[in-house]
Amino acid sequence: MKVQCLNSSSIKTRNLIKKTFAELFHEKKQLNKVTVTELVKRAELTRSTFYTHYESIYDVANDYQLQTIAFLGSDDLKINSKEDLFSYFSNIIQCFKDNEETYKLLLSADESLLVVGELKNIASKKIYDFLKNTNSDEFLELNLSFFMNGVSMEFIEYFRNESKYSLDELLLNMKNWFEKLFY
Repeated sequence: MKVQCLNSSSIKTRNLIKKTFAELFHEKKQLNKVTVTELVKRAELTRSTFYTHYESIYDVANDYQLQTIAFLGSDDLKINSKEDLFSYFSNIIQCFKDNEETYKLLLSADESLLVVGELKNIASKKIYDFLKNTNSDEFLELNLSFFMNGVSMEFIEYFRNESKYSLDELLLNMKNWFEKLFY
């Protein structure tokens, strides 16, 4: 990100760029097919405005990733109990709800699976760091891997409109399966 001081105008412009990027990415299905020219034309911005905020299309994609990664990996989200963990799950769902349309656009392309993998790894590490102190199962890492892979695929299916379940139902099921697997 180039702009250092984010005033309300800069925030609105960046949000417009990101929204337009997500639409184009959804249509093109590949990041390398989205161009700055197309983006600025659709967003009704000048190229210089785009380049004031971002260095490239890849910089916009990276901004989306960093925003979600920062949230999921935040040190403010400490997990010291099962209640903290379930709160963490709820916070993830709330983040998805707050940005639902954007995630639906972004996760419709296969390239987005790399981001999902990175997010899954961040959440898995936080959960494992909590569980290793309370769970002596020799297959803890394997069980957590199965759990997180399943959860990740459910979210992908949800955002691709391939799931019949709501985010709230996914959250409830996550908590139930977590209880069965780890307690």
